[in-house]
Amino acid sequence: MKTLIKNGNISTTKNEMTKADLWLEDGIIKGIGTDFSELEFDQVYDAKNQLITPGLVDVHVHLREPGFTYKETIKTGTQAAARGGFTTVCAMPNLDPVPDTAEKLTALYDLIKKDAVVHVKQYAPITEKLRSEVLTDQAALKKAGAFAFTNDGVGVQTAGTMYLAMKEAAKQNLALVAHTEDDSLLFGGVMHQGKVSERLGLPGILSATESSQIARDVILAEATGVHYHVCHVSTKESVRVIRDAKRAGVHVTAEVSPHHLLLTDEDIPADFGYWKMNPPLRAKADQAALIEGLLDGTIDCIATDHAPHGFEEKNQSFLKAPFGIVGSETAFQLIYTHFVTTGRFTLEQVIDWMSRKPAEIFGLTAGTLTVGQAADIAVFDLDHEEKIDEHKFASLGVNTPFIGWPVKGNTLMTFVDGQLVYNKED
Repeated sequence: MKTLIKNGNISTTKNEMTKADLWLEDGIIKGIGTDFSELEFDQVYDAKNQLITPGLVDVHVHLREPGFTYKETIKTGTQAAARGGFTTVCAMPNLDPVPDTAEKLTALYDLIKKDAVVHVKQYAPITEKLRSEVLTDQAALKKAGAFAFTNDGVGVQTAGTMYLAMKEAAKQNLALVAHTEDDSLLFGGVMHQGKVSERLGLPGILSATESSQIARDVILAEATGVHYHVCHVSTKESVRVIRDAKRAGVHVTAEVSPHHLLLTDEDIPADFGYWKMNPPLRAKADQAALIEGLLDGTIDCIATDHAPHGFEEKNQSFLKAPFGIVGSETAFQLIYTHFVTTGRFTLEQVIDWMSRKPAEIFGLTAGTLTVGQAADIAVFDLDHEEKIDEHKFASLGVNTPFIGWPVKGNTLMTFVDGQLVYNKED
């Protein structure tokens, strides 16, 4: 089937727009130009002079199925991704059952194949059931389709376990992806340790809870030669450790989430669970360090950490609510509105951090808009402003403090392998 996306604009490295039409056929991009009038197309879509980008790539989402389908399903989670312009997502393994054997991972991929509307790469856990010290069979999990290894949601507490896991991951040539959190430094914390936690009378989470484990891990990564990737960096100390490790030649990459770029603990108005996330919203100095880290290459990409929960779970105090914030449907829009339109980031930088770079660091065939590549494409409206409306979410989770925020850059259409999987007009 021949498909044409006409009247589009592509962002260039000079942060300028170039007019372009896209010819899609057999799941790939067959042509990028301005005149395909001699060809006959089965389907024609009008981009309405708006932005066409490679489909966005999110290396950190929680789809919650199996085990927690009241929070999210593979179908609703990937529909939410498509609504946000994402065509590839990488799903975390904190599920029930945890996909810690080849058989369980194969069964999970069967569900993904049946219900996903975007490409899903599935992480496998580092240790059995996530919280144990028993390593999984990485070779068998790789053969079953594991994208990388992570215990996201909890930190690997024992250095010896992490060292052995890194050695094996290096042998398998797969990344070891870390949620860094030293349980011995938590002290029951539920938000960032600082003046706001003191004002609200809530136990705080030290910055060292995160950064101390990164410091341990980069030394182990250097010793093992593994590709070590740090999830959702949130503190200035973490940025410093990662920067120093990169300068020393350690193969370390890192991601930052939109909420840590946009918000600080000072924005938290009250003791309300929608503001509870892990890692927590940090101080202004941390936020500044994250932005600087993105700009100087210390932090490689932006990832949402889309973490849906049930309404009643989140609609309570910090002490009772679970950690987590949804982000698939709001990430590009928020970053574009608050950083590109204000001149702090260029549009090309944002597209790079949210498509090409995450694909590149994990070796994915995604994130580029070139002839011969998969026709994974997003179209964004950069002009019209509308408010974030949870009633329009495809996700089952609405747990975000960004509800009601005015944004531009909303998704018009998303194509996966040349097939339209989201259309705002539908």
